[in-house]
Amino acid sequence: MAMSMGGGGDSEPVMDINMTPLIDVMLVLLIMFIITIPVMTHAVKLDMPRPNPNSVEPPVPPEIIELEIDFDGTILWNGTTVPNFAVLENYFSQEAGKVPQPELHVRANKRAKYDNVAKALALAQRQGMNKIGFVGMEQFAE
Repeated sequence: MAMSMGGGGDSEPVMDINMTPLIDVMLVLLIMFIITIPVMTHAVKLDMPRPNPNSVEPPVPPEIIELEIDFDGTILWNGTTVPNFAVLENYFSQEAGKVPQPELHVRANKRAKYDNVAKALALAQRQGMNKIGFVGMEQFAE
């Protein structure tokens, strides 16, 4: 800051620039660059194994079982009607022993009773079915 001392009769304004805000801004920018540059150049080197094209076999896709539960309690196993839960339990026990284990795709009707769906899922779990998923969930989005 400039200050006029003395008894001079100068009434001219002081035309010097105030350097304090400029220095403050420059220091803030410098600190920001110092902080952000190591983040931008940070890299993690990973040594990934190279695949051997002769020994890599594509995985066998598992069999897919479509289990549909209709609004009236009808259970369909790959499109075939299942008469009762005892037969469904036998189907689950046969399929659970296969290697690789088939995927169970459950499609429950929007108006199906929760009890029927829960019983079917409990039977599948008790018999050792591990790959269980729900399909057709877009009907519940309405």
